[in-house]
Amino acid sequence: MANLRIGFIGCGGIANGKHFPGMAQQEGVDMCAFCDLILERAEKAAKEYGTPDAKVYTDYKELLADPTIDAVHVLTPNIAHCEITIAALEAGKHVLCEKPMAATEADAKKMLEARDRTGKMLTIGYQYRHFAENQVAKKVVEDGWLGDIYYAEATYLRRRGVPTWGVFTDKSKQGGGPLIDIGTHALDLTLFLMNNYDVDYVVGTSFEKLGRILDPEHQGQVNHRGEFDSWNNETYDVEDSAVGHIKMKNGAVINLRAAWAINMAEDYGASNQAFTMLAGTKGGLDTKENRVRLNHVVAAQPTISWVGNKIAPYIPGFSQGPAPKSKEAEIWVKALKGEGELFVTADQAYVVTKILDAIYQSSKTGKPVYFD
Repeated sequence: MANLRIGFIGCGGIANGKHFPGMAQQEGVDMCAFCDLILERAEKAAKEYGTPDAKVYTDYKELLADPTIDAVHVLTPNIAHCEITIAALEAGKHVLCEKPMAATEADAKKMLEARDRTGKMLTIGYQYRHFAENQVAKKVVEDGWLGDIYYAEATYLRRRGVPTWGVFTDKSKQGGGPLIDIGTHALDLTLFLMNNYDVDYVVGTSFEKLGRILDPEHQGQVNHRGEFDSWNNETYDVEDSAVGHIKMKNGAVINLRAAWAINMAEDYGASNQAFTMLAGTKGGLDTKENRVRLNHVVAAQPTISWVGNKIAPYIPGFSQGPAPKSKEAEIWVKALKGEGELFVTADQAYVVTKILDAIYQSSKTGKPVYFD
């Protein structure tokens, strides 16, 4: 069988932190095309990861015109996900699009329609599902330890963790702030563990309290310490935190919290982790400490059990040292070869985007958003 030929559209942080090293680990794959608006980025990626004849582009349409490319990774700012993904699908390519699926529910729906119209595969880059503790949590749920799950919390909170690189704080490029950036991981993980995507309504609020705060003593400008540097409040135009209440049709409730900057002493995102808590009729679990903590009843006594060993996660773009074998890339390549199924379906990712969009809408109107 000939090697799969893969192209990459976007050669920034997530490409270098996750997608390039992940795909380089896979056998039977040729990383043959790299596109970025900044030519030097594409050239650097091709030199480090590409085949000897790898091509570089600044126009994604030229990359998609190559009939020998089997699949592409869309690794651009959120606003561009829809346009590029649809173009790739219609060009006959399978697509792995980085999270979130799209900046809006309307765009995500267009992507689903293009997938159905073309018959090509489409998956979304929600890598937190693959983390060891989350796989254990999934098995705990499937084995019935929690019973009927009726309440959940999806949390990704940073006390001061604004990303100070790229276009994360630019609403015109991303569509939003921490809710759409990191809250999307916590929400996807929680829905995945519950295996419940049937939403009744959503109500939520986004806050713009710290990102653009002004201080007269500093001539109206405050630089706050973020992930690796300081951010400038004058160029910050997204929310700094958001909360959402998600009511499912079976009566279950999910409370979602996401923040890059919030005045809370406990920093749930200090280790760059999405955290979930599930409460069921038999027991509950949480994944806050990179392992599964099960609370249940043994011999009629409330009991806490740690399931498995604590493993420090590898966070693409943040963790030091060599990247472990990428499950996301491995599953994607197997699906492309016809040897397995997609692990993250576009239909599931669409529900995530629809909920996030509903929280933003609810924040603007002050009213719930009903899904029917």
